[in-house]
Amino acid sequence: MYKALIRPILFLVDPEKIHHFVFTILKLKGKVPGFKNLLRTLFCFRHPALEKELFGIKFTNPVGLAAGFDKDARLIDEMACFGFGFIEIGTLTPVPQPGNDKPRLFRLPKDRALINRMGFNNGGVQAAVKRLKERKSAVIVGGNIGKNKITPNEKAHDDYAYCVEALHAHVDYFVVNVSSPNTPGLRELQEKEPLRKLLSGIKLLVLAKPEPKPVLLKIAPDLSTRQLDDIIEIIKETSIDGVIATNTTISREGLATDDATLHEIGSGGLSGKPLSDRSTAVIRYLREQLGKEFPIIGVGGIMTPEDALQKLDAGADLIQLYTGFIYEGPGVVKRISKEILNRK
Repeated sequence: MYKALIRPILFLVDPEKIHHFVFTILKLKGKVPGFKNLLRTLFCFRHPALEKELFGIKFTNPVGLAAGFDKDARLIDEMACFGFGFIEIGTLTPVPQPGNDKPRLFRLPKDRALINRMGFNNGGVQAAVKRLKERKSAVIVGGNIGKNKITPNEKAHDDYAYCVEALHAHVDYFVVNVSSPNTPGLRELQEKEPLRKLLSGIKLLVLAKPEPKPVLLKIAPDLSTRQLDDIIEIIKETSIDGVIATNTTISREGLATDDATLHEIGSGGLSGKPLSDRSTAVIRYLREQLGKEFPIIGVGGIMTPEDALQKLDAGADLIQLYTGFIYEGPGVVKRISKEILNRK
């Protein structure tokens, strides 16, 4: 019903506007007695065999909601009702920022993809902390953190450290995001020396806490093999706890959408089905180089249960959705969970 009836109506409206509209509806409906129970009945699927323990955290299932969907932790309780085993908020920055000029989110229906150049728009980490304190769901929550646009790269560590300090008591793990293509200069932090310095500092900061939280790195799909090898070396050296592969891509190779439309849209990160193969290849390479035990979360182009299984077969321990949730609808989490169980 979603793809035949609901999605065509939603896709008639500007994607960012409809995103906020759906948020508002879910928030309002969530206050109606019984609504969340109805969602859980329709969309949640639990089984002991789906449980997964990774970096000391027990996940009820391996299917998570990727960062970017609920940037400001506004809808954690509601999104937990759709069956996600974990939810990643952010990317959050120390102070609020509006992000890039609109329009900045675009659909590519022929490719089952999105292009975004949001630019870390968020209400600031302190506003998110306030909401996290009020949440009722016990779902695992990750905090995806970044730097403000006006912060120079040489001071980026201060922004990431501020977010760690603010969020530490309220999230289950951290994700250091240096791979978004939509903040000028951010991806330069993936280079060897800046990344080593950043991750070492964040890891030391977290380890100094009474209850250290896992620190993960989110990487781009556009890295060369040499760059991947550098990152693998730094991962081992800094003893971070995991990696998320991958963020959106700046590539436009092989798209069915015509060149004129792509030119009109302009820059931004591409997500969705076209990213699937590259993301899977990066996961497979990381697994080969990092060994069987190192935690990897796979994201990028997961639209169907088959896509999810490909990521897991390539070496991912957990997976995340965003664009697939938009195109396939809320039932996709349950379908993926059932297919994973069938494979066990």
